[in-house]
Amino acid sequence: MDASISTKWFAIVNPVAGSGKGLADWPLISRLLRDQHITPEYVFTEHKYHATELAVEAVRNGFRKIIVVGGDGTIHEVVNGLFIQQEVPTTEVLLSVIAVGTGNDWIRMFGIPRKYSEAIRAIAEGYSFLQDVGRLSYYQASYPQSRYMANVAGVGFDAYVNRRYNHLKEEGRRGKWLYLWSTLKAVLKYSSTGVKIYVDDTLVVNDLVYSATIGIGKYNGGGMLQTPDAIADDGLFDLTVIRKMSRLSVLAHFKVLFNGKIYQLETTSLNRGRKIRIESSPEIAVEVDGEALGYSPFEFEIIDRAVRVVVAHRFLEEQTETPVSHP
Repeated sequence: MDASISTKWFAIVNPVAGSGKGLADWPLISRLLRDQHITPEYVFTEHKYHATELAVEAVRNGFRKIIVVGGDGTIHEVVNGLFIQQEVPTTEVLLSVIAVGTGNDWIRMFGIPRKYSEAIRAIAEGYSFLQDVGRLSYYQASYPQSRYMANVAGVGFDAYVNRRYNHLKEEGRRGKWLYLWSTLKAVLKYSSTGVKIYVDDTLVVNDLVYSATIGIGKYNGGGMLQTPDAIADDGLFDLTVIRKMSRLSVLAHFKVLFNGKIYQLETTSLNRGRKIRIESSPEIAVEVDGEALGYSPFEFEIIDRAVRVVVAHRFLEEQTETPVSHP
């Protein structure tokens, strides 16, 4: 293996991200990368989970610096690839993101701009941060499965919205308001479910639950703040639980999903812990990093400071007690 390859960038480009922006904008992104003296080898993803395969292959071939050109789903796949590969510890691979997706919630957490030139400047500057990762166990067609999460997972209402949203995308619908539309439609149809939630083996919820959000990051659903106080390297999940609410009440308080004041709702609670178990009757669905997965019961476990990611310098300035890594 060529030792110099470990200093080169490998770009995983999702051509269908952002309604095709990944493909349409790649020539511009590639030129802006060259302007910063970054000339990555690159591959376009061709199918679902291809980004996971490409990440595994890239690390196996000696790359230790990966650029994701895509959205939250592509980041999710690449992070899972980092845990599948067995060549090096996950912390030895530097992950950066140029967002071309629809929601782009992961980059909001770390202050990475949407503007390509500024995101690429952040890559060139090379400030990095070790973020926590969650491991989720769930069931699909009665078989146990597991997946890693880089940002936020949603159970119940959140997962119901996500499935509606992805169904509309698969039908070819596009637009920045698609998730909001899916959310409002779901409000009219979704009902609370009987749920038990254990945090670090202590029962904290035994009630009818409308929504449960498990966050490493702060943002989900295209800018919603359902875990607004989450810290990405504190070794804890933030768990926001919204107990049973009427449809009218959900609509009346809808803005708290976006303004960071979700805990002002009387029906909302916050717990933090390293391990979360969720049981329900009947079974309920989960979405992770915007990807629809399987059904309950669920177990979430934190993995401390497991993935090194490129972040904006201003994000690190806000983390006064967080060690700064710079090349």
